[in-house]
Amino acid sequence: MSGDHGERDSQVNSGSRANDAHKHKDKHKEHRRKEHKKDKEREKAKHSNSEHREHSEKKHRDKEKERLKHSDGSVDRHREKQKEKDKEKRREEKVKSSHVEGKPKKEKENGHAREMWNSPSPPAIKSEPEEDNGLYPSPKHNKTLKRERDEEEFEYKPQKIKTENGKKAKKRKQEYEDEEEEEDIKPKKKTKDKKAGADGKKAKKETEEKWKWWEEERSTDGSKWKFLEHKGPVLAPPYEPLPGHVRFFYDGKHLRLSAPAEEVATFFAKMLDHEYTTKEMFRKNFYKDWRKEMTSEEKSKITDINKCNFTEMSEYFKAQSEARKQMSKDEKLKIKEENERILQEYGFCVMDNHKERIGNFRIEPPGLFRGRGDHPKMGMLKRRIRPEDIIINCSKDSKHPKPPQGTRWKEVRHDNKVTWLVSWTENIQGSIKYIMLNPSSRIKGEKDWQKYETARRLKKCVDRLRAQYREDWKSKEMRVRQRAVALYFIDKLALRAGNEKEEGETADTVGCCSLRVEHIKLYPKMDDQEYVVEFDFLGKDSIRYYNKMPVEKRVFKNLQLFLENKQPEDDLFDRLNTSILNKHLQELMDGLTAKVFRTYNASITLQQQLKELTSPDESIPAKILSYNRANRAVAILCNHQRAAPKTFEKSMQNLQTKIDEKQKQLSATRKQLKGAKTEHKASHDDRSKKMVEVKRKAVQRIEEQLMKLQMQATDREENKQIALGTSKLNYLDPRISVAWVKKWDVPMEKIYNKTQREKFAWAIDMAEEDYEF
Repeated sequence: MSGDHGERDSQVNSGSRANDAHKHKDKHKEHRRKEHKKDKEREKAKHSNSEHREHSEKKHRDKEKERLKHSDGSVDRHREKQKEKDKEKRREEKVKSSHVEGKPKKEKENGHAREMWNSPSPPAIKSEPEEDNGLYPSPKHNKTLKRERDEEEFEYKPQKIKTENGKKAKKRKQEYEDEEEEEDIKPKKKTKDKKAGADGKKAKKETEEKWKWWEEERSTDGSKWKFLEHKGPVLAPPYEPLPGHVRFFYDGKHLRLSAPAEEVATFFAKMLDHEYTTKEMFRKNFYKDWRKEMTSEEKSKITDINKCNFTEMSEYFKAQSEARKQMSKDEKLKIKEENERILQEYGFCVMDNHKERIGNFRIEPPGLFRGRGDHPKMGMLKRRIRPEDIIINCSKDSKHPKPPQGTRWKEVRHDNKVTWLVSWTENIQGSIKYIMLNPSSRIKGEKDWQKYETARRLKKCVDRLRAQYREDWKSKEMRVRQRAVALYFIDKLALRAGNEKEEGETADTVGCCSLRVEHIKLYPKMDDQEYVVEFDFLGKDSIRYYNKMPVEKRVFKNLQLFLENKQPEDDLFDRLNTSILNKHLQELMDGLTAKVFRTYNASITLQQQLKELTSPDESIPAKILSYNRANRAVAILCNHQRAAPKTFEKSMQNLQTKIDEKQKQLSATRKQLKGAKTEHKASHDDRSKKMVEVKRKAVQRIEEQLMKLQMQATDREENKQIALGTSKLNYLDPRISVAWVKKWDVPMEKIYNKTQREKFAWAIDMAEEDYEF
């Protein structure tokens, strides 16, 4: 070794002590070296087919020899150090206990060398120049030496090192070299770091999936997005004609239908067992639209729907449905995989550099319109939506969706002020249908968040608004009085405002502003209550709203005034409509609408009910029942009713059977407990004592199971005709529910299912147990 190394005297001294220690051991380990040399040769024979690797090893050893010859003539010392693995195996195991398992050899060797050097301050190898000095090999030298040793000590090499990712090993080696103290390296910390490194990609992926958009700044220019790209909609599949053995009969005779007429006939056949097909309005509308699809010959023959026989068609579709249920697992798996493929291709879009789920990317197939209640258009044909009917919305710089070959879209727009991706106009009521993002998307979440924040703003000024409409009950202007009474109903009864519509176009549904004289009755006194108003009308979706409510005297007097000299079909509020009301609400508070009143009253009711109904000493099932009862109070307020499920009675019978069986089981177990206590009283031994404890726990477990079943029965019975989902998803601030869950340690999945948790991810992250609406 040439050159002056005065600046590293302390390192040389440390190295000399290490050399002396090794030379002292050489005399006692000669026979071990010979044995290890034989082991090495056997190992090479075992891998004789790896000629390239052997050549590489020899090349590296030759280079090592040449390099070490120029140092201080201590070639043998380095070789001997490499060959003393067998003797030092126990010692290395002790070293391993203070190092991370699977740590690269370079790290272990350096750690060992530092201990042997016994220097007050271990040398910082990384900071030194990459020069060949024999005692302090450069990083390149260490790399070569490590590779050679790893090959020779193959059978002792830990598995984790063998399969280690090169980049991770290099990174950890570099970090190790930067350490100043051997004692600072903690095994647990290194293991954790290694695990963190291995899971790096997974953690990054989870971060991307859990995009916290609510923590970012929102656009203030009214734009909903800057970049939008998607594949467009999935169109309904073309019609497949029925097989020849499936026939249609008219007046007892087989009649072959043309493809368009046959397709519409199948829509009716699929609903043959449904009560819709028995309704006169449904049959009349269907027959009228069906004739439009017939040929002139078919029109001349088919003149009475009552002579049509769709039985064979109906049986064919029932058989198909049954065959789908009986499919093998492989067949079902193929269908599932195909649906997943379509979902991955069409079910997602890219919006502002984030992958977002699309709500429903499939265009509704043709069929017969059903409507709610006795809708005047039930039975009409919903026509097939074609590419020429569809408007695409995406950004200019995106890859535009391609229509099916030989077709074209109606229009391609680039409107970032709207949130829909696809739109078309349906033919029944002329309404515009949209394909939009999933409820869990940023845009939907922002809209929900803004809705509930607006309702919270109403809370701050609702007392002022109520005082104002009470004052307006005494106004000299009739229009002001009517507006004030209507606003009172919207506030207290959570009525919808009601939308204006053309007469006869839709079902006879009304809201607050469109109430007619026939929809209310006034009773000065009823059931020990004064000034009672009885409401009876069809609300949204033809759901009947029936309620008896005592009102303030001034409201009652005003209603009597509004009813004077009017017929049953006349408007109750003849000087008010939704436009006038909404304009007035906007003047009272920015962003205020009739729906904001519903949202505010629903949310505040839930919060109050939860405080009243929840008890700290209740079990989890009891707390969930309390939550559902609070939710039920809101659903009743908002008139969220439903028809009792067809399977309700059967499911209740099954549940009652389980309750009866559980009660019998509890009775039998209690008898066993009593017998065990008697036996223990007589014997006083450990075995009988243990049996008493076992039976006591069994009784406790069965009592809990019975209570849970009884809670389910109560909950199900109370929910028989109440729809909890509508209010929970649309009118209740989810932060109220999240705060309640966190406060009472109720599992979140008991209140919100997976889809709902994704929809309200912003609320789950944002709300703490002390949140107040």
